Amino acid sequence: MIADNYKIIKVRNNGTQHGIDKIEQVFSLFPKEDIFLESSRKGLVIYLHQLNFTDFEKNFKTLSDTSDKRISELLNSILNNIKKIKSYGLKGNKRLYVGYNKERKVKGRKEKEKERGIYYYTKGNNFSKKNNEVPKQFINKIIPGNSEEVLKELPDNCIDLIFTSPPYNFGLSYDNHKDGTNWEEYFDKLFSILKESIRVLKYAGRIIVNVQPLFSDYIPIHHIISDFFMKQKLIWKGEIIWDKHNWNCKYTAWGSWKSPSSPYLKYTWEFLEVFCKGDLKKPGLKENIDISDEEFKKYVIGKWDVAPARNMKEYGHPAMFPESLVERVLKLFSYKEDVILDPFNGVGTTTAVAKRLSRKYIGVDISKEYCAKAESRLKKTVVNTTLF
Repeated sequence: MIADNYKIIKVRNNGTQHGIDKIEQVFSLFPKEDIFLESSRKGLVIYLHQLNFTDFEKNFKTLSDTSDKRISELLNSILNNIKKIKSYGLKGNKRLYVGYNKERKVKGRKEKEKERGIYYYTKGNNFSKKNNEVPKQFINKIIPGNSEEVLKELPDNCIDLIFTSPPYNFGLSYDNHKDGTNWEEYFDKLFSILKESIRVLKYAGRIIVNVQPLFSDYIPIHHIISDFFMKQKLIWKGEIIWDKHNWNCKYTAWGSWKSPSSPYLKYTWEFLEVFCKGDLKKPGLKENIDISDEEFKKYVIGKWDVAPARNMKEYGHPAMFPESLVERVLKLFSYKEDVILDPFNGVGTTTAVAKRLSRKYIGVDISKEYCAKAESRLKKTVVNTTLF
């Protein structure tokens, strides 16, 4: 029964009981159903089910710093044996080492998916499975101009991943763009660019749009864009919540103060809508995967705690996303050497990260000033040569 509920780790203690009482005291700080220790002259046996590893490591290091060499070596051996376990689930702030990969079994799952109509809304799509190469003159370029017109110069099915964040129509001060126009006009223009984006996207390519609804207008932009993509017969892969650490909760609008009449809801997050063209599975070379196991486990959880960009004043742009957000997107959804497109590239966050992570890139923006800043940024960007 113990073997079913615990992962068993054996550690040699060189036949001594010296200092074991101190180690047992550390283990006693954690619930026995999470982890416990048995000791004998033959060695130590650790029974591990789940663990707040951060707290555990902190306590071990504190004890190690105040112990003699023999105890410190034993503590490090225990810690390293747990640390090298790379397969685990996450349950709150704990690593779950046993039972994390058990799924509720559904008999005849494939047949039932077919019966229900898995992504039924994509039926009748006429996407070609033949992918094409991007003409060389567009590779690794920043292009000033109207995205709809620029994308018309690209062949069908040539872009691996599109990551972008269009203007939110909030009335922000962009260079060479009027933000805060009539909503019908806004969506007509946006959808004309997104239609071209879908056309140039490869079969099995991904398009990911970062948006924030204008809550004061009660316009759910993320739902409207998702509905558009579904009508274009793209497959909805998922939605990621980008929590910006209470960044916009400083606003003082309450709606109906202390009344159920019409309270104004506050949000600390934005949305990333993730869609695929034709197929959920994107082929690629194993050697071009650059996401680590720890990153993968963290990123597949659809809520990302990432602080907003802090360098908007430096670049003179009112609405930038941080490089760390782009890094997560590119590592989770693309391979090295993939072609990345941002049709609203602004001052070039997407293209800078694409270059750093050994992706090819195309950045388009209507502002020549922003394009010049994106070019300057690329010159300062160093390609990451490490694997992870």
